[in-house]
Amino acid sequence: MKEAAPTRQRLTVLGSTGSIGVNTLDVIGQLGGPERFEMLALTGNGNIPLLAEQAKRCRAKLAVTADETRHAELKAALAGTGIATAAGRSGLIEAAEMDAGWVMAAIVGTAGLAPTIAAAKRGADIALANKECLVSAGDLFVEAVKAGGGRLIPVDSEHSAIFQSLEDDQRHALERIVLTASGGPFRTWTRQQMAEVTVAMARAHPNWSMGLKISVGSASMFNKALEMIEAKHLFDVTPEQIEVIVHPQSIVHSMVGYTDGSVLAQLGCPDMRTAIGYALTYPKRPKLNVERLDFAKLARLDFEAPDEVRFPSLRLARLALTRGGTQGAVMNAAEEGAFQAFVEEKIGFLDMAEIVEEVMEAMTAHPPAATMEDVFAADTEARRRAGEIAGRIAAFRKR
Repeated sequence: MKEAAPTRQRLTVLGSTGSIGVNTLDVIGQLGGPERFEMLALTGNGNIPLLAEQAKRCRAKLAVTADETRHAELKAALAGTGIATAAGRSGLIEAAEMDAGWVMAAIVGTAGLAPTIAAAKRGADIALANKECLVSAGDLFVEAVKAGGGRLIPVDSEHSAIFQSLEDDQRHALERIVLTASGGPFRTWTRQQMAEVTVAMARAHPNWSMGLKISVGSASMFNKALEMIEAKHLFDVTPEQIEVIVHPQSIVHSMVGYTDGSVLAQLGCPDMRTAIGYALTYPKRPKLNVERLDFAKLARLDFEAPDEVRFPSLRLARLALTRGGTQGAVMNAAEEGAFQAFVEEKIGFLDMAEIVEEVMEAMTAHPPAATMEDVFAADTEARRRAGEIAGRIAAFRKR
């Protein structure tokens, strides 16, 4: 009697055209592609040619562009393929609500909040690469995951490392988690030098190939600051249990310390596909075509304490963790607003942290979020305030 073919795993990738999305599709291809995985939906933003090519290659049922003005272009690119199209916020929600058992949440920014929560509420396993779900709406998002009954599997290399090193039956013995940070391209620069940083300089990460937003966030260490807030929600730890250590080689991706003095670490060559593959096949490990770590070639592994004077984002994260409420949402929104002003060359590199701190101080009395509408309200106000401050700085710089 002929055995029935194994059921294909049903997937959706939210944010398929970004660096995480592209690497996700590479992993899927390595592990069998359409023969093993049924791609229900892919979503992107403005890169319509890439989104259309991905949809055809993966045989997706639905392709969505978040940019409603590009819907006609996407339709034309997929004409005759039988692949349905959609656009805008409603299209993202439609993709998230399709019956995929595993959803990669890789939409950058708060645009990824609503679709990711929609996928979590219906019980999908969430491979989380979107920081805002936990930074801006941590309590609400974790509640949605628990209510849906799916699993939450981190994809950021640091959180994936902690997830892999954290033994479920030893949670009682967890003492600390240690997030490693490369330190970015300005790790040894003085504040005077950092004041002259341009957008082109900030996007040149020494270890990783990433998009502009993540590269600038790494250079300012705002990415690490937001990861501290994520870690609190992901691993149910106190702010005092979260440490950050600078590790320029990016070989040790993060560590977990236990009450007996043991420290477990996850190591590997810098490659996001390792964490993505683990999230896709968890609890099993896939066979991936990635570079293997050669210990004989490692001349040294360095670790140093972060400088919170030159990188105040870490101090601001601790403030947000201590204050709670909507401070995570406020910090994230203000940082996104400051980032936009920086890439538009309206403000300097160091101005970003100053803007975020000023907005956070102005919004300490903002009430805790009981609903997603509360999160979006805090986000909107923080962006408005950040824009006003950036405008003031830009006007001063023109004098």
